Amino acid sequence: MRLFLLGLGALITAIDFTIVYVALPQIARDVGFSATGLQWVVTAYAVPFGGLLLLGGRLADLVGRRRMFVAGMILYGVASTLGGLSGSPGWLILARVLQGVGGALLMPATLSLVATLFDEGPARNRAMTVWAVCGAGGLSLGALLGGVLTGYFGWSAVFFVNVPIAAAGALLALTVLPASAPPLPAAASPLPGSAPSLPGDRRFDLPGALLGTLGVTGLILALTQGPVWGWPTSGLLAAASLAALGAFLLIESRTRNPLMPLRLWSNPHTRTAALAILVYGMTLQSVPYFLTLYFQDVLGYAALQSGLAFLGPTLGITAGNLLSERLLTRLGLRRTLLISLVTGVAGTALLGLSLTPDGTYLTLLAGLLGFGLGSGLSFNTLFILASTGVPATDQGAASGLSTTVLQAGSGTGLALLILISGTDGTPDLRLAVLTAALLAVTALILPLRRKTREAAAPNL
Repeated sequence: MRLFLLGLGALITAIDFTIVYVALPQIARDVGFSATGLQWVVTAYAVPFGGLLLLGGRLADLVGRRRMFVAGMILYGVASTLGGLSGSPGWLILARVLQGVGGALLMPATLSLVATLFDEGPARNRAMTVWAVCGAGGLSLGALLGGVLTGYFGWSAVFFVNVPIAAAGALLALTVLPASAPPLPAAASPLPGSAPSLPGDRRFDLPGALLGTLGVTGLILALTQGPVWGWPTSGLLAAASLAALGAFLLIESRTRNPLMPLRLWSNPHTRTAALAILVYGMTLQSVPYFLTLYFQDVLGYAALQSGLAFLGPTLGITAGNLLSERLLTRLGLRRTLLISLVTGVAGTALLGLSLTPDGTYLTLLAGLLGFGLGSGLSFNTLFILASTGVPATDQGAASGLSTTVLQAGSGTGLALLILISGTDGTPDLRLAVLTAALLAVTALILPLRRKTREAAAPNL
């Protein structure tokens, strides 16, 4: 039952990224969004979600993972109700912002609960597989569900569907999840000059929380709004955000209870996973956006048809998630990571080659399945790798780190690929997806490095 609940937590955060994609045209007509303002329906969720993940992860360690899980679910339910009832752009954007905040509390709490409730090894691999099936599959399932709900019930249904799920999740969590938060470790930071934490010390790193949140949020906002605001304006915001992140790292190296303990970077598993997750976010995570455009603008699919078209990658992702668990047991972390990345690159390249102006769904099918298989293999393996070797008292921070990197990568990659595809006239969707495959090749270097080989124990 615990595993089912944690899978539900992963599912609701993932679905909300893509469930509005195919509903956007109807939202624009009914709510009154302009052509340039419509993208805020997506951005208003992504920016607070990505910017607050570090904070949400550390709050899970300090305040309690069950509390953050319940708080995230409740906020999702309230925000979704507001979104479904919205009759103006302002209220709908506010609802999406609140959903993003709820996701930032819920996702790292869910991931850290998976890592702490199940022992490292086969048990955690199995639990992480369920989490990954719900999370990675939810991205494609969101587009499918969004198409079905919009086609039959209208755009407001993509919000109202979350309400009973969130209510059930919050109530179930109070019954099946442990209530206590683990004590913080009495261990010093590995960096010279930093103050060691004390046993039971739960003081909160407020300066780090403010600078980290402002830095990550500003950077994601600059990247996602670059094509709209113009790159000079976005560049200034990005520079200010990077300065805030630099100050954040300085504070983290000196405070007793950092928001992001820098000792996490001394773990080769977490370090390798974070870099690979960054590349994954910049490349494979961005592909569904271009698929939605291809289905609707090139193939001429309606909302319901676009949603059903995502069955192909959804099945591939689910198969990849399930297969990765077996590969991890037989081959270990490094080899499984290498296989997952090669599959992801090859599948994305095949999909990109299939995006022709005269294509059909059948000509896309092999590429869709290959892309989905690679995505599913990579997603599960990377997040198992990120939690490996991390003590239970830092699992929330590690979850916040890995999910923040994923969202930062997604924002960066999507902005870059949109720019490459062309912002004037008809975008070159094929070029965007092929570029994503080419950029994903850089991740193949990571599992081949000597330190990764030595760190990946044979029994993992």
